[in-house]
Amino acid sequence: MLLKQSFYDLSYADLERVIHQNNLNHSVASVLFNWHYKKKENTQCLDKMAKCAMDFFENNFDFSLPEIDRVHESKKDRTVKFLFKLTDNHKVETVLIPFHNKYSICLSSQVGCAMNCSFCFTGTQGLKRNLTTSEIVGQFLQAWRWLALNRSGEERILNIVFMGQGEPLHNFDAVKKSCDIFLSKHGTSIGVQKITISTAGYIPGLKRWSEEIPGVNLALSLHSPFEEKRNELIPINKKYPLDEVLATIDEIPLRKKQFITYEYILIKDFNDALDDAKKLGTILAGKSAYINLIPFNAFPDSDYQSPDVDTIEKFKEVLDTFKIPTLIRTAKGDDVLAACGQLNSKN
Repeated sequence: MLLKQSFYDLSYADLERVIHQNNLNHSVASVLFNWHYKKKENTQCLDKMAKCAMDFFENNFDFSLPEIDRVHESKKDRTVKFLFKLTDNHKVETVLIPFHNKYSICLSSQVGCAMNCSFCFTGTQGLKRNLTTSEIVGQFLQAWRWLALNRSGEERILNIVFMGQGEPLHNFDAVKKSCDIFLSKHGTSIGVQKITISTAGYIPGLKRWSEEIPGVNLALSLHSPFEEKRNELIPINKKYPLDEVLATIDEIPLRKKQFITYEYILIKDFNDALDDAKKLGTILAGKSAYINLIPFNAFPDSDYQSPDVDTIEKFKEVLDTFKIPTLIRTAKGDDVLAACGQLNSKN
């Protein structure tokens, strides 16, 4: 039996090619994207389509999405963590983060991760495989549908962050095509600056950025300005050192009012000293930079701890002297292991 291709692997341009090659009416592309992405319907589209087009897509494409295996809802702040079961029985986690009656969604790009970052629970899994475009897009659509059923009237996912399981730039093609689908005016119509892709500093992906996904926001997991410490936190730093990563990022053209976000996990007695803050400020001074300070979120068997509030505030005060916009991020969903660095689909 021939396996059908997932419809959700197609960008709008891909869909137009399929329609042209099979002599179908060109209007079918906008009809299908409107049905499955704007209306977010998961039944066969019967709207404004000729029978030959309906038969073609029914016979050749699969419209199923990743299955929701488990849902964890935070009692503290209404964060929602999904465990999705994929067709090969691998599993992956996704998080809905509430803010001002809207949601951001934290998407995964891989099953596990090859980066092995010591501060991240996902890193303990190792890399199992890349996610397909349909598996990435499917996380968004299924989360939206869950909201429609369980929190009716709150189906407003306005921000997308690729900060879940995996190194997004290690799965560049699927992440790029997912962005194409999210950005399409025919589909979900997410604004280009409402999508952020985080990376540990995977230079091959960064070098493709300017030409292939311009305008999408970039966040670098920096976590230490000192090579020796960063090597411990992010082993890929040994292959792609921080100075080379920063130089590559500096070559990415930014749009008006666009910043690079630098993420900094604060770990007690490791990278939270004033010298760390001064060095961080020195290397980022003068850049179009925005810093997120993230107190370490504990996970099972980790030896790290979060600094106290006073230490965190003093760290920020040093960065303020460098005139770099800095935000201390409060943990959301940490009671259900849904906060930054806590995702692990084995758990």
